[in-house]
Amino acid sequence: MAAFTERMAPVLAILLALCLGGTWAVDRGNFKTCDQSAFCKRQRALKPAESPYRALLETMELTNTRLTLQLINDNNKVRLLLELYRLQGNMTRVKINELKPLKPRYEVPDVLIKEPSTEPLALLSQDENGVVLSLGAVSQRVIVSARPFRLDIMEGHDVLMSLNSRGLLAFEHLRMRKDTQTEPDAEKKEEVDSATQAEAAKEEDDKIEDGMWEETFKSHTDTKPNGPSAISLDFSLPGVEHVYGIPEHADNLKLKTTENGDPYRLYNLDVFQYELYNPMALYGAVPVMLAHNTQRTTGIFWLNAAETWVDISSNTAGKTVFGKMLDYVQGSSEKPQTDVRWISESGIIDVFIMLGPTPRDVFSQYASLTGTQAFPPISALGYHQCRWNYNDQEDVQNVDAGFDEHDIPYDFIWLDIEHTDGKRYFTWDAHKFANPKAMLQGIMDKKRKMVAIVDPHIKVDSNYKIHNEIQSKEFYIKNKDGGDYEGWCWPGSAGYPDFTRADMRAWWASMFAYDQYEGSMENLYTWNDMNEPSVFNGPEVTMHKDAVHGAWEHRDVHNLYGLYVQMATAEGLIQRSGGVERPFVLTRAFFAGSQRFGAVWTGDNAAEWDHLKISIPMCLSLGLVGISFCGADVGGFFKSPSPELLVRWYQTGAYQPFFRAHAHLDTPRREPWLFGPENTALIREVVRQRYTLLPYWYQQFYHAYQTGEPIMRPLWVEYPQDSATFAIDDEFLIGKDLLVHPVTEEGARGVTAYLPGKDELWFDVHTFQKHNGAQIFYIPVTMSSIPVFQRGGSIIPRKLRVRRSSSCMENDPYTLYIALNQQRAAEGELYIDDGHTFNYEKREYIHRRLTFSNNVLSSVNLNPGGKFTTVSWVERIIIIGASKPSKVALKMADGQESTIEFDFDASMSVLTLRKPGMNAGEDWKVVLQ
Repeated sequence: MAAFTERMAPVLAILLALCLGGTWAVDRGNFKTCDQSAFCKRQRALKPAESPYRALLETMELTNTRLTLQLINDNNKVRLLLELYRLQGNMTRVKINELKPLKPRYEVPDVLIKEPSTEPLALLSQDENGVVLSLGAVSQRVIVSARPFRLDIMEGHDVLMSLNSRGLLAFEHLRMRKDTQTEPDAEKKEEVDSATQAEAAKEEDDKIEDGMWEETFKSHTDTKPNGPSAISLDFSLPGVEHVYGIPEHADNLKLKTTENGDPYRLYNLDVFQYELYNPMALYGAVPVMLAHNTQRTTGIFWLNAAETWVDISSNTAGKTVFGKMLDYVQGSSEKPQTDVRWISESGIIDVFIMLGPTPRDVFSQYASLTGTQAFPPISALGYHQCRWNYNDQEDVQNVDAGFDEHDIPYDFIWLDIEHTDGKRYFTWDAHKFANPKAMLQGIMDKKRKMVAIVDPHIKVDSNYKIHNEIQSKEFYIKNKDGGDYEGWCWPGSAGYPDFTRADMRAWWASMFAYDQYEGSMENLYTWNDMNEPSVFNGPEVTMHKDAVHGAWEHRDVHNLYGLYVQMATAEGLIQRSGGVERPFVLTRAFFAGSQRFGAVWTGDNAAEWDHLKISIPMCLSLGLVGISFCGADVGGFFKSPSPELLVRWYQTGAYQPFFRAHAHLDTPRREPWLFGPENTALIREVVRQRYTLLPYWYQQFYHAYQTGEPIMRPLWVEYPQDSATFAIDDEFLIGKDLLVHPVTEEGARGVTAYLPGKDELWFDVHTFQKHNGAQIFYIPVTMSSIPVFQRGGSIIPRKLRVRRSSSCMENDPYTLYIALNQQRAAEGELYIDDGHTFNYEKREYIHRRLTFSNNVLSSVNLNPGGKFTTVSWVERIIIIGASKPSKVALKMADGQESTIEFDFDASMSVLTLRKPGMNAGEDWKVVLQ
């Protein structure tokens, strides 16, 4: 078998390349619509009506930590158990499960960083119609209505959110199949309550719907041994017209209504060159939605890892601006409302309602549940050069030398699947990469690094150590019949390790040890691709849902698989260094909590202008749900970009968190110097801009790690009351102080940008030209332009001495850019650590607050007792929007004073202080007189 697989693998690769390369478009027929997904079709057939569920108030129990209450379905008498928790930080948790399921239903582990802390619920009132509970905050309460069951969360007289207000709660209880039902033994009989018995009897007369116990899609049959198990719940959001999140979809930032098409689908899939502007599932799934209006931001976190569909409807959908104005003039009292319905195939209802009220509050609430963005090594924020594939060691050496020859910095060069011995991961092709350590040492000598791909499908080959160990330890996922699950992927026949097992993850992590992963060194990092998981001959190019992970089916855990792969890989990179070095791991598949383990990218895009445009809302959506380290393949993975598109993509990618160029095997080479001297110069310039801003990027990542706030963020996050920002997704903020409007139209001679904030000033970072906020204005552009603006009232650190990599710049001096707004002080921060270890957890870092107020610039320590020092100094201070001083003095904490030389450009009101010379980590003041 191994020999056959070895022979077939190249044939398979060629066939795939021909099939994929010849079409360059997704085959939508490979992927289900809601009508083709039996549980989605069943649930969607239920229309809003009075709910059959009733709360049995006599069963209510209220303790110091939770309320429990039984619900009954009056149609079939099946009982559910409702659990309601008030959580610290202005959150409410709602859990609904069967009261007495035939067997346990899956509850998602390992996503929450800890069991959330609860706060007491206080009973305010109770009668035969329901109960009212205090949520602690001023006038905030939850009303549990009994008949029909409904939850309303209120603040004062305002309803913030309602659950089951449209009667779409559905819970398909586990049952025995009537055509195979056997008499349960005496012990089991005692466990089955009377309601379940009544339902079982009723089912004898019911017709089994198609797809409840077995479902076929194309040539694949899903056996569904547990029968129907879907769940559904609706949420109503009064006063809301804008909802965001639930990535990953190639769509606008603001989510659309779905009444006239499919719901948004969350099911991790390997989608070949995905289509744009539709709700099809892609590589990752984060079941988190944010709702926003001028008064409040809220969030819904639906903790379920099974296939999920999300329906969105709105009473204002389709209304034009004129129509809304007409409603206003005519005195229409209809309040805007968005209704959301979540449908999952299995598991339980476990939902966290994040009540804000501000965007930052929601980010903090979600971060308290699932953690924050991993703090990466600073080198990972530099430029990454990748393609499928660099041919051999000589090719790597030549590309590396090309960057030096053309004076373009980079930090990482990447190797795709062809570097391995026959797609056996953790190995090297003995002919093309005969001496990987010498290759790695060569780039290490230049303070650069490498990423090599390690995918989770393992070649079935008795001569392959990794396969043999996984097989002998029984670590492979099983098929429904109990054998090792096998599918086709890049190596040919492959097994799939069961990463849901902690012992499997621990073993996988151990394989990254230097004595296990032969040829690896400390500057080799990892890329996890194909981890949806991708199964070329599986249903929807993924794993059969009736595959088995211990006690659970794959349908229960599917969306978790990619998270577990990245988790185990990141742990391996940490362990190999004895817990000292930060890892860098890129993943394609992800779930809620994946932010804790590294970076993601938007997958197999194409060299088309629309794919460049969509990269912005795709990364913005990910940032809103905690995953800040996002980027798109610069230039497009499929097809070949024109020089104009390539340049514009570099200009966009340089201002997105993860900055990597990547290309398909069949595309012509596209290193930055292959498009003529003019385009090389344009690309060089924007890559160098990225490197000058690394201090600011690094500070933003530290802030995201501390708070959970997005790095690349929509304008409405900072301007939550400015409704003009709510649907903008062609420009964005980096932190709160840089606004970027990339040029994403072919042949553009200008862009129209919106600068937010009626009291704001915005300064063009290239020309220092000043613009007022709260205005739309036209910006002429040339091929060298990328419109970037610094907010007045901010201080941004840069390093202007660009070298071949970020590590080469470690001790270089800083230049501080201060943009003034006379209405407020200018503020910024400077964060410095060693750039690669976990020593910052021991307070080995410098964190300074920089403030310019009343003509005094000061640096104050935000980490008293910190144990880190730097040799970097401040070599220049540029103050934009300044007046000319008569004298500038530097005052150090020890009392020393000196005079600073300066230049003043009156035409642009720019003051440049030259060589002030103070250490970046010390206390000091600069006084303008």
